[in-house]
Amino acid sequence: LMEVVSVVAVLVLLSASNVDGRKSRHVSDCYEYAAISCRAHSASLADFGGVGDGTTSNTKVFQAAIDHLSQFESDGGSQLFVPPGKWLTGSFNLTSHFTLFLHKDAVLLASQDESEWTVIEPLPSYGRGRDAAGGRYISLIFGTNLTDVVITGDNGTLDGQGALWWDKFHKGQLQYTRPYLIEIMFSDSIQISNLTLLNSPSWNVHPIYSSNVIVQGLTILAPVTSPNTDGINPDSCTNTRIEDCYIVSGDDCIAVKSGWDEYGIAFGMPTKQLVIRRLTCISPFSAMIALGSEMSGGIEDVRGEDLLAINTESGVRIKTAIGRGGYVKDIYVKGVTMKTMKWAFWMTGDYGSHADNNWDPNALPVIQNINYRDMVAENVTMAARLDGISGDPFTGICLYNVTIEMAKKAKKLPWNCTNVEGISSGVTPQPCDLLPDQGPEYSAACNFPTESLPIENVEVQMCSYRSKYL
Repeated sequence: LMEVVSVVAVLVLLSASNVDGRKSRHVSDCYEYAAISCRAHSASLADFGGVGDGTTSNTKVFQAAIDHLSQFESDGGSQLFVPPGKWLTGSFNLTSHFTLFLHKDAVLLASQDESEWTVIEPLPSYGRGRDAAGGRYISLIFGTNLTDVVITGDNGTLDGQGALWWDKFHKGQLQYTRPYLIEIMFSDSIQISNLTLLNSPSWNVHPIYSSNVIVQGLTILAPVTSPNTDGINPDSCTNTRIEDCYIVSGDDCIAVKSGWDEYGIAFGMPTKQLVIRRLTCISPFSAMIALGSEMSGGIEDVRGEDLLAINTESGVRIKTAIGRGGYVKDIYVKGVTMKTMKWAFWMTGDYGSHADNNWDPNALPVIQNINYRDMVAENVTMAARLDGISGDPFTGICLYNVTIEMAKKAKKLPWNCTNVEGISSGVTPQPCDLLPDQGPEYSAACNFPTESLPIENVEVQMCSYRSKYL
């Protein structure tokens, strides 16, 4: 299922430039990788005095290396190679026209020293932190107002060492919101690919207020009981492609967001033109894909296909509430396989969880044109729980060619529907009366868009890095 870029290692004799531009004869390993951009300048973390022993802090080393390489932003860009080793580090900031490449035996260990984590302002579309009012700890890999950034490797690892943070969360000891592993803000042309992410303190990958984002070939792993370890959360982003990822999580494998209550409404930046495909998800207490619950800036034109959920609470879930405002519309999902699920379909208009007490009770979300087709599920406890909002029903729900095999101890009532409107065709077991069956010949229902989104046509090229052994 994973589309992992092959890595070619060869030993050759050649001449190449080191960091300060001098020439020397050396033996090198050549690493090839696929990226949206290749770079003219290269350096290794070892060139800047990095120590990969798992105990020495490399925070200042990472930042010094990136600061040095930033001089090449307008001269073909640069790449920083992280060689084999365990590189303990706190947060560091990226630069534009830049690639961070992790060797397959490179592990970035997130520091457990809180002094290594700067506290930054809450996100403007949220108004406060998710864990606590006020600020939040900066993410391990962070960038803002950037252009053309690649974070990749031949399956190198980011280890968030999140147990310390999870324990503080459970004990109510957090003064600020936990850090994420990767967060890129207000940026354009971003690629995050071919990495393993372990034990994030909270969310794993968070592109926000950004456009033209590719997230590809990630393996994301956390204990299924770990708090809020969402896999990939595109948030107020336009033109995003998520594909070929394997996620085991304590929360939603993918959570599509766009701001929280009055803050998200005021910021007004939707997530739109999102493609999610070839995803495998395991999350016993959450969803494969969640739309919301922070969706106050709007979510539209989301396309999911070739998806597999195993031992996951729900498939594609919509979460919202009175006070959210915003909308979730034009959602298209097809080609889904679900195995051992609590709910195949779940929508709720009573999610609650407000940013503060200033939310507007008249801010009603609009949920419309939600399309699911060509799905099979087995060992399902309940086919669907669809709960709209009284006086504000969820409309335009369409189900076509869906076969759900109920578990031996399934609920007696497979469908529970309130305040929803829509149609169905070729769905087993028979849906609720609010989704009347149009008959088996109604094949025009729930059509998946035929035209591609711009991000689907973005092509990568083969780039290379030669590590030097003098």
